[in-house]
Amino acid sequence: MCHIIAKPPFPLNADARKTATSGLQHIANVMAICYTIVAMDEVKPFFSLVIPCCDVEPYVRACLDSVLEQKFSSWECLIGVETSKDDTEKIVREYEARDSRFKVFTGPRSGSCSASRNTGTDMATGEYVIFLDGDDTIEKESLSRLAEQIRARPGADLYPCAIVVHNELTGRNDEIRDNYPQGFSYELTGSAATLLLEERFRHSFPCPMLQLTVFRREFLVEHDLKCIYGLRHQDSEFSPRALYLAKRVIPLHEPFYLYRIRTGSVQTKAKGAGYFYKDLAIRLKSLLAFHAAKSNEPGFDRRIGKAWARRWTTTIFAKWFGKGFVAEIPREERLATLDILFADGFGDFDALLKSASPVRRLAAYFVKAFVRNPSRRGLAEKFFAHIYFPLLKRF
Repeated sequence: MCHIIAKPPFPLNADARKTATSGLQHIANVMAICYTIVAMDEVKPFFSLVIPCCDVEPYVRACLDSVLEQKFSSWECLIGVETSKDDTEKIVREYEARDSRFKVFTGPRSGSCSASRNTGTDMATGEYVIFLDGDDTIEKESLSRLAEQIRARPGADLYPCAIVVHNELTGRNDEIRDNYPQGFSYELTGSAATLLLEERFRHSFPCPMLQLTVFRREFLVEHDLKCIYGLRHQDSEFSPRALYLAKRVIPLHEPFYLYRIRTGSVQTKAKGAGYFYKDLAIRLKSLLAFHAAKSNEPGFDRRIGKAWARRWTTTIFAKWFGKGFVAEIPREERLATLDILFADGFGDFDALLKSASPVRRLAAYFVKAFVRNPSRRGLAEKFFAHIYFPLLKRF
């Protein structure tokens, strides 16, 4: 500890007094700077956890307790409560009153997590952002483990981790989902990570990246990465953009997130094959526009264009012209949602098709014919049923 003596033990002349006063002032200035740095460090948490909540009264205490009980203390928790039919807001207000690190904001009911996630990101002051849903939890002491690994390899835009699935529908609680091969810890660019995941999940889909990734906050701000308001399953639209834009991606494989699959959630309460068609059209429309913009930039990796063309055309062909969907969903409904997808014309779709295979470009011709020409809609459906999909099975 440093002691500053207010009165010197021996007399000082004028010059000595001036020198001593200048020295003391310098010490005071240095101490003020140090106190300012410490204060800034105290108000800037390491993690900002953003938690959307709506009608999660049975689960939200466990969610917030899993944060509050962490020994790692450098965090803030931004809780967005949309108008609920239960006591969700009352419960989260209790936590806000108990600990100033909990900050609650409210909004109207929107039908998705997007609004709360966007507002929470804007409010966040931490170095890194974690998105946690109000009916999920995080593992004990997981924040300490994450902070230790991030500090060992700081500055990446994305730190993909793993989730542990608690499936109330099947009773299984031990399934671990990780997008990256076990033991794979190499640093990647966003382009390289995009190609890796597209190859690894060629015939399926990666896990929801929003929940299992720690994001550098400044990266989210720099690229204005937001979820589309009111969109369900917004992760499928957000993730490809975030991953591609990242300069540094470091997989951590840390299974810190406990993901609950339950009845009554947005994912499970929907019934009918066409329930999410409007959302799917909006997601694809956004992604086609993103590709069209990025593919014109210098240095764009054409392999990514091919990977996106393969995945997104497959989705369009299967969801709007697959046998089961054609049987269940009236043509008028499928046409209405395709009108959303192509509301601005086929320019972005055509840009994507430049990277597609000849067979996919042929199939796309029949998609456009289905939308443009009422007399060819039956022909388009027959093409997919009797030519395109049987051809896929053969190859």
